[in-house]
Amino acid sequence: MKKILTIEDDAFLKNIEATKFSKSGFEVATAMTKADVDHSLATSTPDIILLDMMLPDVDGYQILQNLKANDATKNIPVIVFSNLSSDTDVKKMMDAGAAAFMVKSNFTLDEIVEKIHELIGA
Repeated sequence: MKKILTIEDDAFLKNIEATKFSKSGFEVATAMTKADVDHSLATSTPDIILLDMMLPDVDGYQILQNLKANDATKNIPVIVFSNLSSDTDVKKMMDAGAAAFMVKSNFTLDEIVEKIHELIGA
């Protein structure tokens, strides 16, 4: 079973994502803070990460930079899933190594699952 780590600070959306991904056949871990991310990655390596840009204690860009700088996580595809959608935000995240950038208001969770399958062949 493929593992997904969803990093989302909105508890309602985090729970909806976790439910959808579980029903789609993924093992799901969730994180809301940098400490949650660090703990999750210390206990399990996901096959893909869904990353929000706005978190309570750190921004998604810093998380992405840390992931791509670490040998253990640098090859994990990261989908940025955010409502921040300026050209600058998209370019910054893609340049930092994101596999995809999806604007929350423009995509359904079914479309996110399709993108996950496309990226990791699940």
